[in-house]
Amino acid sequence: MRAERSHGYCVAIRTMPPCSISRCSHALVPSDDSTSGSPRWLGRSLSCVCIKRKGAYERIGNNLTPIQVERLQRLKHRMEVYFDASRHEHQEALRALWSATYPDQELIGLISDQWKQMGWQGRDPSTDFRGAGFISLENLLFFAKTFNASFQKLLNKQGGKRSAWEYPFAVAGVNITFMIMQMLDLQSSKPRTFIRTVFIQMLSEDEWAFDLLYCVAFMVMDKQWLDRNASYMEFNEVLRCTRQQLERELLLDDVMRIEDMPSYSLLSQS
Repeated sequence: MRAERSHGYCVAIRTMPPCSISRCSHALVPSDDSTSGSPRWLGRSLSCVCIKRKGAYERIGNNLTPIQVERLQRLKHRMEVYFDASRHEHQEALRALWSATYPDQELIGLISDQWKQMGWQGRDPSTDFRGAGFISLENLLFFAKTFNASFQKLLNKQGGKRSAWEYPFAVAGVNITFMIMQMLDLQSSKPRTFIRTVFIQMLSEDEWAFDLLYCVAFMVMDKQWLDRNASYMEFNEVLRCTRQQLERELLLDDVMRIEDMPSYSLLSQS
């Protein structure tokens, strides 16, 4: 289930023909197209776009405001940070993730069989961050801290008819981070997609738009997984269609914030 992506590996996204809107889904299989912060709790393409909106976002993409420039650079920096098991703050982030996930269970160590129950591939979760970096850990932590009920529901595979061979929760989360990074294309020097310019506008409204989009994406992925009655080997197909649904929603004319996306309603804080 590992695949090379420059400095790491991750679950793959196979090249598949476009999925139908009614049966979009994705599966966990190794690939080069799947994975990589400070979350809110720490510090506080498609052609359906109308011409009017298209012109507006072209202007946004070419003329960023100072706040957009600042927040975009900050997010890019987060994406460039590799997970380093020797760094104290990275170790503490892992411990914080464990505490948020299993508040009543004491963690034996940063290398332990305990991590497997969260959906890591082995005893040492640090090896699974290579494809997406430290931001993928921050995304999981943000999800656990901000929408704990939804986080626990997905972690424990509650609701719906579950597969006998389910996707590993934590590794799926790393793949979702990488998928979003690819979709937004924020590392390119010039805007190449409307998705990127739409998101940059959202980022100016909320510094944690990336983390919120991650939470929405995880919920969408799980819903499509259930709708398709998918199993482990179909994860990459499910992930691809998750991306397609996110793109459709981000380009809706009445979606100005992540909270405006129809699938945001899948999240629960209580």
